[in-house]
Amino acid sequence: MHDFKELVAEFGTRFGVAQFPAAPASLYEPGEYFLSIGGKRIRPILCVLGNELFSEITEDAWSLATAIELFHNFTLIHDDMMDAAALRRGMQTVHTKYGDNTALLTGDVMLIRAYEKLQNINPAHLPKILSLFNTTAREVCEGQQLDMDFEKMPSVTLDAYIHMITLKTSVLLAASLEMGAILGGATPGNCKHLYEFGKNLGIAFQIQDDYLDAFGDPEKFGKEVGGDIRQNKKTFLLLHALEVATPDQRAKLDTLLESSGPDKVPQVMEIFKACNVDAWAIELKEKYLQMALANLEDIAVTSARKSALLSLANYLMQREN
Repeated sequence: MHDFKELVAEFGTRFGVAQFPAAPASLYEPGEYFLSIGGKRIRPILCVLGNELFSEITEDAWSLATAIELFHNFTLIHDDMMDAAALRRGMQTVHTKYGDNTALLTGDVMLIRAYEKLQNINPAHLPKILSLFNTTAREVCEGQQLDMDFEKMPSVTLDAYIHMITLKTSVLLAASLEMGAILGGATPGNCKHLYEFGKNLGIAFQIQDDYLDAFGDPEKFGKEVGGDIRQNKKTFLLLHALEVATPDQRAKLDTLLESSGPDKVPQVMEIFKACNVDAWAIELKEKYLQMALANLEDIAVTSARKSALLSLANYLMQREN
């Protein structure tokens, strides 16, 4: 069995080759540029780990992992445009560097390239893989639209937010695991448990991300805290604060959400702390993490085979950046 970091290195070597043809350079260079920025590569490695849970790692798993990473990067290119983001991981975004029209086409051709990679998979597994891949791709788009819709809505329920996060973030983590497992010959029951593991881990991961944005150590988190507060993002923290705040706290919070002054972040943080949002978020994250670990426990393979996924779950939940 391989550990997460070994597989990241192996995938990096395989994915580091050119993913696009040379010409026209005006279309393909932006794609190569964006892929060179790098990333955590969590999704493709989940695919490989899902495969290794039930068999030796197959070449099909690496092809599928590449398709998943290309799809993920396609979503990031378009997300950056929708968010009008100038930087990703400290580098210029594609639309900032090359223009909106080229960024649209670069994202489109990256999605097409992902499907070309899927063609390499054993035809016996392809119908199931394509069905899950397509369902997941549609759900990710639904989640992104809901996220944009929520920005315009005066209030959002916690359940609605969890549904949005599940679609936008968790389903791709879950499907990456299950698709790898399908290639490894997993039973439908084991596939279901593995999918639920990925889904619940993804929700816990997002709760932690929201928490770190407000309460993380800036040096360890790797960026200035309070970005979500400044942008009025409807995070787990804000939704819970709005739900449990006293009328006075709610009125002050509503006023702060309309403002953009220098005291906005510390004052919102003060209300968060008064509402015990920090302790609540840690408790909610732990709830979803324990659900994920129970899903992993239910998978009918030896504990030794699960160790890499258990280590990855612990790594993701202890991260500080």
